[in-house]
Amino acid sequence: MRRKKWFVALLCAVVGITAAACEGNSDDPSTKEVENTQERTQQSERETEEGKAEEVELHILAAASMTDVLTEIADKYEEEHPEITLTFSFDSSGTLQTQIEEGAPADVFISAALKQMNELNEQGLMDEDSIIELLENKVVLIKPKGSELDIASFEDVASDKVTMVAIGNSDVPVGQYTQTIYENLGLWDQIQEKANYATNVRQVLDWVATKNADCGIVYATDAAIEPEVEIISEAPEGSCTPAIYPAGIVKDSEYPEQAKEFMDFLKTDEVKEIFENYQFTYIYSE
Repeated sequence: MRRKKWFVALLCAVVGITAAACEGNSDDPSTKEVENTQERTQQSERETEEGKAEEVELHILAAASMTDVLTEIADKYEEEHPEITLTFSFDSSGTLQTQIEEGAPADVFISAALKQMNELNEQGLMDEDSIIELLENKVVLIKPKGSELDIASFEDVASDKVTMVAIGNSDVPVGQYTQTIYENLGLWDQIQEKANYATNVRQVLDWVATKNADCGIVYATDAAIEPEVEIISEAPEGSCTPAIYPAGIVKDSEYPEQAKEFMDFLKTDEVKEIFENYQFTYIYSE
């Protein structure tokens, strides 16, 4: 009996010592420091994750005549917004309109004419409240630099001095302006007989610059960036409506907030100066 009691007492003592040892370890400064370090690391990771800006790719569909100016604007915007990547599709406004109608990725649309923007808006494909009239351009007649072509006006293109004139096709705004100009001058039939139709304004510019056409009709901003062409004349006053460039947010934009931020950037004095450096007339006002 005494042996049994002794064994029980010994067992209790061992348990007590073990418990005390465990309790002592929990208060060990080195153990606590490890736990605190782990906690701080986890907290820092959580804060970093929460504070990290979302990386976003914005798809900007813009008229081909805006290629150079928007490339410069994009460089400045991405410097200030490193989390944003601007991906551009440059083409005729009619082609871009079709892409939006068919559901291509698009966040912002900038057209070279009101027609395409208005048609998309009527279909409910644009955020109507976001649409602004941003820029105005001039329609001009050009020829290759150094060309001896002896013409001085849009009317002269209809004469036998010109064998081929490069113009935009019917879904290209500059082509639509060209047709309107010549219909108002009563010369559209003669122009059609010698016209070579391009899919966008930059193709017209290239054909003239490489002397594959006697002359062509583009925007003043295109002529300004191509050293191998020279301007002959601006479109006769009143022969066509102003070449207005509207901009707006596509209703199905995946990133409407970031699209709005980019639109707001287009309204700044900094961007206005860039547009004007490329010979656009900046017409947006609050």
